[in-house]
Amino acid sequence: MTATKVAVITGGGSGIGRAAALGFAAAGYKTAICGRRTEALEAVSAETGGYWGQCDVTDPAEVAKFFAGVKAEFGQIDVVFNNAGRSAPAVSFGDVDVVTWREMIDTNLNGAFYVAREAFRIMRDQTPQGGRIINNGSISADVPRPGAAAYNASKHAITGLTKTISLDGRAFNIACGQIDIGNAATDMTSKMSGGVLQANGTIMPEPRMDVANVVDGLLYMAGLPLSANVQFMTVMATTMPYIGRG
Repeated sequence: MTATKVAVITGGGSGIGRAAALGFAAAGYKTAICGRRTEALEAVSAETGGYWGQCDVTDPAEVAKFFAGVKAEFGQIDVVFNNAGRSAPAVSFGDVDVVTWREMIDTNLNGAFYVAREAFRIMRDQTPQGGRIINNGSISADVPRPGAAAYNASKHAITGLTKTISLDGRAFNIACGQIDIGNAATDMTSKMSGGVLQANGTIMPEPRMDVANVVDGLLYMAGLPLSANVQFMTVMATTMPYIGRG
C-alpha cells in the first residue's frame, strides 16, 4: 500500500469510526472523517493528521459538500468506510414509533446511500478510475434482535445496497463489500455487559470483543487489489448469540 491512498470514514468521531480512522492512519493512509460533533472530529483529526468535516449524513447536500472537500484536499478517494449510523431502545413491533422509524431509516439507510453515491461518483470520474466502498452492516443484517424493527430493517437494506453497488460498480473498477460487526467494545455496546433482551424474553449479558479486531478486518478488505473483493465479512465476539440466536 502506498502512502498516497486516501481513506474516508463517516461517523469518524467516536466508536468504530474513530478506531477505523486511527487504524487507517497508522497503516499509512491519508484519512478524512466526518460526523456531527466538531469537538470529537477535531480530537481524532489531531491524532491522524487528516481532514475532517462536520456533516449530517441525513442531509444529501452536506454529504456532497464533505466529499467535495475531501476531493479538493487530496485529489482522489481510494476507500470509503460507510460507517455512520444510530440505534434505538428496544421496543415491541406494535409499539414502534413512526418518528423513530423514519429517523432510523433516514440515518442508517438513506445516509448510507447518500455517502455511497458521492463516493461512487468520485471513484467513477477520477483518474485512475475506481476505488472501494465498505458498508457497515451488522449482525442484525442477517439475524435480527428482538424489539429492533427499524434497526433490523435498515441493516437488512444495507445488504441490498452493497450488492447493488457491487454490481453497478463493475463497469468502473469500483469494488463494494460489507462488514457485519457483532459486539465490538465501544460506548454503543457498553450496556451489553449488564444484559440485553434475548429472543426468549430473558435479559442476558453478552460478551464483547476488542474493536481492534474490526479494524484489522477493514484493513484487510481495503488492502486487497481492486481485482479482488471481500463481499461479506462477519467479525464478532466468538461466543455472542448469533449462530443459533433465538
